[in-house]
Amino acid sequence: MLPPRTVSQLDGFAALRQIVDSAQTCVNVLAVEKTKQRKIAAYEGTEVAKIKAAESVLRQYFEQSFTERRAVFDGLLERLDSALEQGDGAVIGTVLNGTVDVARSSPLANAGDLSQIRAALDDPDHVWEL
Repeated sequence: MLPPRTVSQLDGFAALRQIVDSAQTCVNVLAVEKTKQRKIAAYEGTEVAKIKAAESVLRQYFEQSFTERRAVFDGLLERLDSALEQGDGAVIGTVLNGTVDVARSSPLANAGDLSQIRAALDDPDHVWEL
């Protein structure tokens, strides 16, 4: 068995310096990440508010133009609200796909090219600019 190693004052100081440096790095990283999280939370709040505002306009349009389909759209939009609150991207995509499918066979289909929206929904790398 080897005798215990003697730790020099220089080694002790180097170890203390490494601990302090690592702790400072950790504190700095945590501060940066918390700032990022706050920015993300603010961005999320802004984007959800935009979605809800657009949803309100769309709901009014549907009520005016699609009286016979109101129950379908109400159900889809309620699921969208729930998915937004839960942050469930998969359900959001599914609900949006369903909304596009219903809209494709309606007077809304004449308002624009819904195939571009569908292609964007199917593209996992698509970045939504709201």
